Amino acid sequence: MTAVLPLPGTAAGAPAAGEGVWHAAWRRFKADRVGLGSALVVLAFMVLVLLSALGLVASHWQDEVAVPDAPPTFMGPAPPRPADAIAEPRGPNVDLSAVDPLAPIYKAWAERAKQYATVQTVKQTTRPFGADRLGRDVLAKTIKGTQISVFVGLAAAVTASAIGVLLGALGGFFGGKVGDALEWVYNVFTSIPDILLIFAFAAVAGRGVTSVVVILGLSGWTGMYRQVRAEFIRHSAREYVRAAEAIGASSASRMFRHILPNVSHVVLVRMSLLTVGFIKAEVILSYLGLGVRVDQVSWGTMLAEAQSELILGHWWQLASATLFMAVFVTAFSLMTDALRDALDPKLRGLE
Repeated sequence: MTAVLPLPGTAAGAPAAGEGVWHAAWRRFKADRVGLGSALVVLAFMVLVLLSALGLVASHWQDEVAVPDAPPTFMGPAPPRPADAIAEPRGPNVDLSAVDPLAPIYKAWAERAKQYATVQTVKQTTRPFGADRLGRDVLAKTIKGTQISVFVGLAAAVTASAIGVLLGALGGFFGGKVGDALEWVYNVFTSIPDILLIFAFAAVAGRGVTSVVVILGLSGWTGMYRQVRAEFIRHSAREYVRAAEAIGASSASRMFRHILPNVSHVVLVRMSLLTVGFIKAEVILSYLGLGVRVDQVSWGTMLAEAQSELILGHWWQLASATLFMAVFVTAFSLMTDALRDALDPKLRGLE
């Protein structure tokens, strides 16, 4: 067979003749082992989030299945605690009713409670990842918290990116009065400190997952807008855009079909930073009581609860939430870096 040699001046990773932009990007992404491995880790988290949302895992995270602050399994069971009992007065013939007039009533209540006690729950003294101060399984809480935190981070990042990309594309492509009006809106938002803007939106929207997504999306689009606007200004004057205009391509086609794929690496990198930043913002909002509701759990609420537990030496809830958050954030960042390199061949010297 005759070997097919690449054309002179064509790099090994450059798109082949007739190969689309996205197909070439996927081929380059598969060649990056670190990025592909990180994508598998992110995919595993997404599957875990989906299973949790469907109630197939961690659906009973609120059940008190263990003794309070039960340690992880590798540490062994918790030492028995002394039973709370009223110290009886010394002497064999002391009448308890003289010490506590309600003693006979307590005894009657105990007898009546035995009649209605049909199921007795035996709480465990240890769990795989330990238990919190109420005896709830830390692993189940972490999985359920992963669902809330990952959804908040990704949904808010997508919302902020959509707003920033749309406004940045309009301002950078058209310029003129449209660009001036959008710059005025951008300057108004950036003149207010981010934390104050988030608190202002939170005071109006209230608590809840949807409110947190809307709050972070409306307050975090400015950075994306600035970068996308600059890229659209730079690409609008290039030859391939002029050629598309010459053959009759509409403004929307030139913006989102020709220019946007060439600046997608900027959007992905910025969205990765937004996702990480929004997960941290959710932690702050939940700690201050402006995040998810009391009957929900997230990485933020777990870290807030862990502060009081650390004083007593109970570190496992903090370690569990931190481990899950660190693995997801690291894998998501590496995956986004690999996607950026795949979508922008110039960063890898392919063109």
